[in-house]
Amino acid sequence: MKRTVLANTYGFSLPTRMELERWILSRFQRPIGAIPSSMLGLEAMTGAVEDFGFEDYLNDPKESESVRPSNLHHGMEVRLGLSKGPVCPNFV
Repeated sequence: MKRTVLANTYGFSLPTRMELERWILSRFQRPIGAIPSSMLGLEAMTGAVEDFGFEDYLNDPKESESVRPSNLHHGMEVRLGLSKGPVCPNFV
């Protein structure tokens, strides 16, 4: 319904462009083992960035005391075969 209203008001290209932008922003991910992607672009486009729920400030695993930040240099050395061990040693 919203798509047809936008198409009737602004033309067919606007809803198509919005859908394409949403698809592109939803596919963007960082490599595994790196810092997790927050998908800020997609949240800004869909308006989810303005919602603030309890999951935004309670029980965030990135702020846990048992998790230490991953060492990106060590991860790359393991992938290149220069070092041994897990690629992403996150837990203490």
